[in-house]
Amino acid sequence: MKNLLILLASAPLLTACLGDQQARPDPAYAATIAPPPVYQPVAASDGSIFQAANGYAALTSGSRAARIGDLLTIALVERTQAVKSNSANVDKSGSFGITPPTTGPLSLFDPSDVSFGGGTNFKGGGSAQQSNALSGQISVTVAQIFPNGTMLVRGEKLIRLNRGDEYVRFSGLVRTADIGPENIVPSTRVADAHIDYGGAGEIAQASKQGWLQRFFNIVSPF
Repeated sequence: MKNLLILLASAPLLTACLGDQQARPDPAYAATIAPPPVYQPVAASDGSIFQAANGYAALTSGSRAARIGDLLTIALVERTQAVKSNSANVDKSGSFGITPPTTGPLSLFDPSDVSFGGGTNFKGGGSAQQSNALSGQISVTVAQIFPNGTMLVRGEKLIRLNRGDEYVRFSGLVRTADIGPENIVPSTRVADAHIDYGGAGEIAQASKQGWLQRFFNIVSPF
């Protein structure tokens, strides 16, 4: 009992500490800086100007991202919707009856005493519906280029508002052929895409259950 009182007394302090949370940069989504130029050949296809290890950009590609450290804009156009419904209806009935003789040594029961009947009825149904939408843009950097030409891109955007913070983190594989003339590629054309959108601060904290309420929801058998 004493430990519980101490825990409840420290709840305001814990709540105040949680309310001051801010969105912090994630090192896994840190920007990739272009490597310094290498002026000595390291491969048969390399020279003093062209370096295959850093990526290749044709003269006709314009300002499209093609090398490590280049910037690329991702257009977030995610939209998902799922609907599921099912129903079941079962109805079954039956009856059984015997009419005993009314005379003789077997006339022991009335006809109503040996009649049987039964029935069962079941009806059930369920439905579920979920939809999500995310739109916007985020600029990322090319972190790695693979031999087949695909690029690993990643980056994050931190937005600090007056009553809270928001962040968007993105990573995935992009083909150079899917990059548009304005150096923009839609998120639906990104393979192995990881999109993380969340927030911190007063607004995000107010929309969550308290730690004590979450504890009782875990241990509650109902």
